Amino acid sequence: MTTTKRTTDVARLPDLGPTSTRWLAAIGVHTRRDLERLGAVDAYRALKNQGFPVSLNLVYAIEAALRNVDWRRLPARLKADLKNRVTDAMKPRCAWPSNDPLMLRYHDQEWGVPVHDDRKHFEFLVLEGAQAGLSWRTVLHKRDAYREAFAGFEPRRVARFDWRHVKRLLANPGIIRNRLKIESTLSNARAFLDVQKEFGSFDRYVWQFVGGKPIRNRWRELKEIPARSAESDRLSQDLKQRGFRFVGSTIIYAHMQATGMVNDHLTHCFRHRQLARRR
Repeated sequence: MTTTKRTTDVARLPDLGPTSTRWLAAIGVHTRRDLERLGAVDAYRALKNQGFPVSLNLVYAIEAALRNVDWRRLPARLKADLKNRVTDAMKPRCAWPSNDPLMLRYHDQEWGVPVHDDRKHFEFLVLEGAQAGLSWRTVLHKRDAYREAFAGFEPRRVARFDWRHVKRLLANPGIIRNRLKIESTLSNARAFLDVQKEFGSFDRYVWQFVGGKPIRNRWRELKEIPARSAESDRLSQDLKQRGFRFVGSTIIYAHMQATGMVNDHLTHCFRHRQLARRR
């Protein structure tokens, strides 16, 4: 697809009238490229969350516009799939992902799911350490760059990084170029291997701090969720004694939330009940 075509004004796309165009502009969608990045279902969700009286027909119209066909000619199977995806998108959920598609997918598919894979534990330690002082959204949008820069989050490979790797990482625009955070990732990888050697796996070590099963909280509002807990305090202190850095209690509580050691989905969120059966 040519650059000119991708930067076409939304108003010039077929099946999207002036009202739909005005609504899309209100959520920052002005060109075909914007619409491609967001997609029909996420555009619907964003508009609905902003209070616009959108219908399923707009989803069909957007999808058809992106496919350059008349919306009435969309295959029945595709329309049925779009309808199911819209239903799923509008399920009650925690508010913190907002309308960010990547944050929503992370919330719906990963956050709070019990993790028992050491590489995944290490990945979250790397990302949460990088987040210190920043937003999770910032880090999540750099996740792929981190995965490439840090050897697929394989702790054994990262533990072998030297000053030449640090130099390259500091010049990498895809990650957060903070020397202390980068160097701590390397030293944490070595400490991670020591824990694996002592306990057999990092997973076995870390889950003992919550008695081997998720803590299931029942928060009703975002403001109720704590930034730390007695469990994160103990785990943070123990990690520091083992040589880990950027593992303060707040960072470790975020790790516990991400890896399902604690279920902090709000009670109205559809994921709270789904994850109540996981361990």
